[in-house]
Amino acid sequence: MKEFKVFVKDKPGELARVTEALAEHAVNIRAIASEGGHENSFLRIVTNDVATTEKAFKLAGLKYEANDLLTIELMDRPGELAKIARRLARAGVNVESVYILGSKNGKTEVGMVVSDMDKAKAAIR
Repeated sequence: MKEFKVFVKDKPGELARVTEALAEHAVNIRAIASEGGHENSFLRIVTNDVATTEKAFKLAGLKYEANDLLTIELMDRPGELAKIARRLARAGVNVESVYILGSKNGKTEVGMVVSDMDKAKAAIR
């Protein structure tokens, strides 16, 4: 799974342009966040299909970066994310972005872009 950091202008219609590119290729968005209000605005998007997402963005002429996403299944209760965050901090791993990807049956799936995937995986074992 990957996070796509899609670079957009801070103006009306950019969200529509990006999401329409995905819709035209039947790509489902699992998580989305934005960082706007300045010259280097971007959307962070997690989808259900990495290859088709890349194709859709290229065909639409969108500039993006793709980052590996660490996924973790946590119990859906207070403090679980805090425990993982502390383990990552102790290991010297920076969390660059974090998403809730979904919840069901008492568990929550979380996705993170981290500075060091190997250290992160070792820290959360």
